[in-house]
Amino acid sequence: MLKLDLPENRQSIISRLQDDDLIVPCDSGGWNITNLAAILFANQLSDFKNLERKSLRVIVYKGSNRIEASPEDEEKKGYACGFKKIVDSINKLLPRNEVIKAFRKESPMYPELAVRELVANALIHQDFFAKGTGPMVEIFSDRLEITNPGVPLVAPNRFLDSPPKSRNELVASMMRRVGVCEERGSGIDKVVFQTELYRLPAPLFEVTGEHTRSILFSYKPLNNMDKDERIRACYLHCCLKWVERKPMNNASVRERFGIENQNKALASRIIAQTIDSGLIKPHDADAGVRNRRYIPSWS
Repeated sequence: MLKLDLPENRQSIISRLQDDDLIVPCDSGGWNITNLAAILFANQLSDFKNLERKSLRVIVYKGSNRIEASPEDEEKKGYACGFKKIVDSINKLLPRNEVIKAFRKESPMYPELAVRELVANALIHQDFFAKGTGPMVEIFSDRLEITNPGVPLVAPNRFLDSPPKSRNELVASMMRRVGVCEERGSGIDKVVFQTELYRLPAPLFEVTGEHTRSILFSYKPLNNMDKDERIRACYLHCCLKWVERKPMNNASVRERFGIENQNKALASRIIAQTIDSGLIKPHDADAGVRNRRYIPSWS
């Protein structure tokens, strides 16, 4: 997975594994596999008693609630060696939209890159000391929920702009080295960008007791979005512009929501509601309404 040449002999392999904290000497002779090696590279996580509940559960429900579910799937492999299979399996289970142009074809309901980033975040940033719980993906008819044990180290409304910070540095480092994540703190940026590209409602990040949950919503026309959904989308759009070093304006909001140019007043109303919520503020309050730009309230 690191695309390195295999060491020449067994001792060199042992030394390489020890250097990466994947094995440690055993007092009675030989070597012990570390939790780091097991959680990333195990063929069967259930072989390791302390980690068997950390395998990723994938549950598909038959509606928008948890009343009726299909038989759930559980990925038994370690996160690094099984990550591609995990993401591929989730994408195959997700609902798909049918697009009819010259030919009939299906398109994914959610951006595959967004799904990949959120699954990686859930695996890497979970609290491994939480007992009796593990990461979980729940697929509903109208949304995708990804939950991991542990409360986040930064406030959910600052996920997009915060520098990388992980409670599991060795896991994050090894997952970066094998190409699963970048460890640059840009994962949520990609998620928000992809949802805007697909014109989806903004993702929701919430803390529920001792867990962190990320939610992707299926397509919904602007007219069907409630006030909170519009405000959340406008705020995250403003944060995305901020990390790009570009203030948000009426034109960018219209592009985000797919609003026609003649409906500038609708974009202005969404901006005003987001200002009233305390999430954004004018960047140049003295400028005319047409030329006014906006930035996150914390900037």
